[in-house]
Amino acid sequence: MGLFDFLKVKKNTANIAKDRLRIIIAQERSAFGGPDYLPLLRRELLEVIRKYVNVDVDAVKVDLVKEGDHDMLDISVSLPDRASAA
Repeated sequence: MGLFDFLKVKKNTANIAKDRLRIIIAQERSAFGGPDYLPLLRRELLEVIRKYVNVDVDAVKVDLVKEGDHDMLDISVSLPDRASAA
């Protein structure tokens, strides 16, 4: 034991790593503008819609819109014309 070892603060590296990871995840979520489940939700909606209508991959758009204190899910689906669907 060294002379100044009592001055060193022992850090729990696991807690430091966990805190850093939380910060990184929070920054990524804010950078993308929405929760991480939106891409999965978009793919699943596209699969369900394709059971009934032949739509393009870009036909389904899912966004998270903030209005005051509330978050709203905005889902937009571009359906093909009836002439091209037949």
